[in-house]
Amino acid sequence: MTHTILELIIAFVISFIVSICVTPLIKKFAFKIGAVDHPNARKVHVGVMPRLGGLAIFIGFLAGFLFLMPSSIYMNEIVLGALIILAVGILDDLYTLSPKVKLVGQVIAALLVISSGLLIDKLTLPFLGVVYLEWLSIPVTLLWIVGVTNAINLIDGLDGLAAGVSSIALSSILVMAVADNQLVVIALCVILIGSSIGFLFHNFYPAKIFMGDTGALFLGYSIAIISMLGLFKNVTLFSFIIPIIVLAIPIFDTLFAIIRRALNKKNFAQPDKQHLHYCIVSLGFSHRTSVLIIYFVSACFGGAAILFSNATLWVSIIIIFVLLLLIQFSAEVIGLIGHNHRPLINAIKRLIEVKRPQKDQ
Repeated sequence: MTHTILELIIAFVISFIVSICVTPLIKKFAFKIGAVDHPNARKVHVGVMPRLGGLAIFIGFLAGFLFLMPSSIYMNEIVLGALIILAVGILDDLYTLSPKVKLVGQVIAALLVISSGLLIDKLTLPFLGVVYLEWLSIPVTLLWIVGVTNAINLIDGLDGLAAGVSSIALSSILVMAVADNQLVVIALCVILIGSSIGFLFHNFYPAKIFMGDTGALFLGYSIAIISMLGLFKNVTLFSFIIPIIVLAIPIFDTLFAIIRRALNKKNFAQPDKQHLHYCIVSLGFSHRTSVLIIYFVSACFGGAAILFSNATLWVSIIIIFVLLLLIQFSAEVIGLIGHNHRPLINAIKRLIEVKRPQKDQ
């Protein structure tokens, strides 16, 4: 189904207005039912905060979805999976579910999507062309959906961070979808960006409400599905790298967390305060500035992904080189302001730091 530009603009406005208007109501509802986040040593907030804000993102998204009614042969299973993810998030915000229970819910949602036939079934590699994954497509798709879902959840540590990074990633996907005339992806991106930005008005520092797992899991699941509908279906030279570049911040922060917790012999689900956003705050940057720094880096990666999507082999290599220089330059600037003489090295050390047991006195 083709949507006009006017219809897309109206859908964005609907999602935005519904999200921004519903959020205060969700805040009151969260306090009433006890869906709140209490401060502790690992968290940066100091007062009791409502944490069911993701429900406002979903309601805003739903309003735009009902207006556009984007259709796809996979849509029934995608929607059912989203409802399962939403239910898991709401229950976790209310009762703090165990990581295993949350993982089971995510796997069920992912398997529903896989049962629809939506799979990462091929990758485009330089020199090799299109490589078909065959039976590997099922575990790869499962890993992608569950991995991205949790990656967005893990970066949700500062006010406005997950909503902002998600909006930037979705905006990058939207640009590529417009260039490739992927109508369903365009519609889903527009309404999800609208609802996320609407919520961000209440969630940016100082936040009045947290999105909680309801929002983080729903956004992560949605981005994983949208990227499968769009980015992995593209037959560009480096199609498998584009979604990784778009989601570079949450993906690599998650990888560092896995390495760090494995080296420390800790359960992966055990939270810590060594994620990228906490490391930037520890350098002396304010809460707001730390979030804006990550926004900027995410936007740079998003822009690079857009260039990457239609680049030749040599241009792609140049873009990768420029990205590496950008990372190094950004680290040096951050380190200089934060009085850190080896910012990149120390940041990596901090991200994968091994905690050595102290000797008895």
